[in-house]
Amino acid sequence: MFVIVAKYLIPKGFAGLTLFPFIILKEKTDVSNPVMLQHEKIHIRQQMELFILPFFIWYGTEYFIRILQYKDKHTAYRNISFEREAYANESQKDFLQKRRFWNFLNYLKAK
Repeated sequence: MFVIVAKYLIPKGFAGLTLFPFIILKEKTDVSNPVMLQHEKIHIRQQMELFILPFFIWYGTEYFIRILQYKDKHTAYRNISFEREAYANESQKDFLQKRRFWNFLNYLKAK
């Protein structure tokens, strides 16, 4: 895992993104933000489990389905199973040590 600060690579409205094996952050101060890093590390694990490319296909497909479901981009994004898992566990320091394989499936069912 490599952390890169690249303000102009991050889409508007986002603070970071993960493209295995890179965590790309918008602000230098986020490098020392443990919650932000944990969120992105969860995405690293998800991407590894799905062998990277299938992760992005699944992510995009689920986002499209959520857009149809919620008719709102932000709500759709927040309800993608990968994001729900990451947001729900970003404050738990030991989450990745106890996380089960394909744990994001537990977050697949929409709220």
